[in-house]
Amino acid sequence: MRLPGSLLQDYLAHSAQQLPDKIALVCGKQRLSYAELARQSDALAHALLQAGLVRGDRVIVLADNSVASVLALWAVLKADAVVCPVSPHTRSDKLAYYLHDTGARALMADAPLADQHAPLLGQSHQLACVLVDGVATQPLPGLCSHAAALAALPPGFQPPGQNLDIDLAAILYTSGSTGEPKGVMLSHRNMLAATAAINHYLGNRQDDVILAALPLSFDYGLYQLILATAVGARVLLERSHAILPQLLARARREAVTAWPLVPSVLALLAEMPLDRVGLPHLRYLSSTGAALAPGHIATAQRLFPQAQLFAMYGLTECKRCSYLPPQDLPHKPDSVGLAIPGTELWLVDEADQKLGPGQVGQLVIRGATVMRGYWNKPEATARRLRPGPLPGEQVLYTGDLCRQDEAGYLYFVARMDEVIKSRGEKVAPREVELALLAQPGVREAAVIGVPDPVWGHAIKAYVLPASGALLDVDSLLAACRRQLEPSHVPQYLSLVEQLPRTSSGKVDKTALSVADSQ
Repeated sequence: MRLPGSLLQDYLAHSAQQLPDKIALVCGKQRLSYAELARQSDALAHALLQAGLVRGDRVIVLADNSVASVLALWAVLKADAVVCPVSPHTRSDKLAYYLHDTGARALMADAPLADQHAPLLGQSHQLACVLVDGVATQPLPGLCSHAAALAALPPGFQPPGQNLDIDLAAILYTSGSTGEPKGVMLSHRNMLAATAAINHYLGNRQDDVILAALPLSFDYGLYQLILATAVGARVLLERSHAILPQLLARARREAVTAWPLVPSVLALLAEMPLDRVGLPHLRYLSSTGAALAPGHIATAQRLFPQAQLFAMYGLTECKRCSYLPPQDLPHKPDSVGLAIPGTELWLVDEADQKLGPGQVGQLVIRGATVMRGYWNKPEATARRLRPGPLPGEQVLYTGDLCRQDEAGYLYFVARMDEVIKSRGEKVAPREVELALLAQPGVREAAVIGVPDPVWGHAIKAYVLPASGALLDVDSLLAACRRQLEPSHVPQYLSLVEQLPRTSSGKVDKTALSVADSQ
């Protein structure tokens, strides 16, 4: 017997019981109450079970940010299966890898996406069901539509709820910047612990309206649904941040109070007229990754003076490591903060010895949010999960270089696999990027190492100018020479009209490296 409230879907069941008529989800012209969200996801869960899925089966959800994708995510959990969200922009060859790697028994998608991949799906011998929103025009294995699932929902249906909190809830794939993508295994307990910690420091509450425009295939986007459902809040779901003026207009109409975003969005907001940006009900902004650049902080405070700004840091393998309380932002703007509630962190050197304040080392995370491992990759798991302080415990070696100050505040330095070794020195790309971002007219900057026969690697910077800005390469390099050590000054600098992006909106440095080598 499992304990009440020990599975992610219990959040939805509780909110549907307590707030049945409250609007839970707004997406385009669709508005679903908590009761309707629960009923329709029940129907899709029932369809999965009728197709023969059993506890622990994996289900790929291939969908854009839409009502259908939200329903699919909850339905998979209700069927005691494991949800594997995948970007709708995934190519067929990579989707084939995901299907093979997970051994997925079902795939849920918008009908046009399923049609697009029909040749691949038709060759699969493992798929028992392809469940689509809309009308598919191609033959698909075990085809069932949302409409048919709703019509077939028996009165009084109750999801089985056989899973325990230690069972897997999700497999979230990393971008695969070095080799094949890795599936991060997260249990219900992992995700419940992360949700409780994040909701605690953000102070999410029932009257919040969360603007969710990040991809649901990205953990930062996915968690917005879970965070909101846990407290009975409302989600305004948008496809992306691509058309900011329209997104902001809808956010004003819906009285948005919370906006999770990425630094590139703040860079775009900085170029918009002030009268088109205002969100009078906004209570907080959040950003995750490395510390925000000073210009991004200034933009947020200028455009949304009433809103708190949470700078956060984490990785898929443990969801969130740290957050900077907004009151600390003026004093420690370059920090990513303190360990989130329920988490412990420390730094180690190459000999696995703990480091003190001011020393740079690999970040280690201990707590209930630490992943179960990488799906089907025991060697990669062994490199990241190692014995912890207690017998039988495992802690996460993140692969990130950081330092801490005397008060325990964390400062991100670099990904270990992104550190550039040039002229015998180790260069953190983020340090160079911050120097460039401090220059007027620079919207974004990305720094990589490129092979060099003399220095081993040379430093190359890509700079995206702000709209209308006239930048000069020599002037930018001169600014770098004034601010940086000689070993950190780029040998090459290119002004570009755009930067390649991952599905989560981050700059794709792997694509930059590949393009540079061609």
